[in-house]
Amino acid sequence: MPAAPRSAPRFAILVSFSGQGGVERMVVNLVRGLVDLGQSVDLLLIRRAGPHLDRIPPAVRQYPLGADHSLTAIPALARYLRRERPHALLAIKDRAGRAAVVARALAGTDTPLLLRLGTHLSTAMTGKTALERWLRYAPIRLLYPRLDRIIAVSSGVAADIEALSGVPRHRIQVIRNPVITPEMARQATADCPHPWLRPDQPPVILGVGRLEYQKDFATLIHAFALVRRTRACRLLILGEGRERASLEALGERLGVAADLDLPGFEPNPYAFMVRAKLFVLTSRWEGSPNVLTEAMAIGIPVVATDCPSGPSELLEQGRWGPLVPIGDAPRLAEAMAATLDRPPAPERLRAAVADYDQTVSARHYLAALEPSRLASGQ
Repeated sequence: MPAAPRSAPRFAILVSFSGQGGVERMVVNLVRGLVDLGQSVDLLLIRRAGPHLDRIPPAVRQYPLGADHSLTAIPALARYLRRERPHALLAIKDRAGRAAVVARALAGTDTPLLLRLGTHLSTAMTGKTALERWLRYAPIRLLYPRLDRIIAVSSGVAADIEALSGVPRHRIQVIRNPVITPEMARQATADCPHPWLRPDQPPVILGVGRLEYQKDFATLIHAFALVRRTRACRLLILGEGRERASLEALGERLGVAADLDLPGFEPNPYAFMVRAKLFVLTSRWEGSPNVLTEAMAIGIPVVATDCPSGPSELLEQGRWGPLVPIGDAPRLAEAMAATLDRPPAPERLRAAVADYDQTVSARHYLAALEPSRLASGQ
């Protein structure tokens, strides 16, 4: 493919598509938002798998880099930078950002580099050995200062990466995730296949996420068992992961298996959200929890753990929904019951997450990607 004219404002996004995760979905939302704003986008793919690829607009040029890891993608990435000379490159996640720094040095170009980070890394590394932490942090301290800008999905992530990397705060910018899409309202009105969400059924409490340690659905099940002692209700947890068997066994042990269901990954969780009575996030850590943002955009009442980082920013320290300590099932159960009894107005929840609109977020990314702004430090 011939190189794009130098005058064309073409931006490149480096990412690995490897499954059904929220990061891939956010990247596609961002790409769609940029295309809707009239921008030309090259999508540089380290891996190329997963359902979200089907949503990439036809106008986007896709460049499979022929690698299955960020490190092995570096030569192809350097060739792209040397040949195409994009106005700026946005890398998604830590490894892609480090690969971009090395590739730019090999290419000998001055392409502005930005890195988008969505994880509160120091919390994620809790419990690791000193050697494991050093191996994780040393490349960050070496390579991140060579980036032109870091984009954090929340203020908590921004503060965390400033402390870990040594990059000055003025080169770290907070931009909210492009979570709320034009399709969301339509998807919410689609038929929902689950019989528990019919109008004549008991109220349903909903959790969504990978069935992994980070999401701590065990605490949600413990809290649900407490709530269920005093009222008829059911619990649905959408997602798949390694903890499925242990979570199902926990439901049996607590005597709530008949009112607990784990249907697996659901491509349209919004049809479930709009029919549920309460959404609960029990994560041990997050960057900015997209699923909590989506639930609020749908208008469903929410309860969340006060984990680093994101929930307290989204809920404005509890203004829009209770924040409870991580792993505290009794406190969580109290908050769930209270919110079921006194749910906030849906329109207030929707207004609270207006900055997470796809177009609003894409405009902020577009401004951050402008080389003139990067050069001036704006």
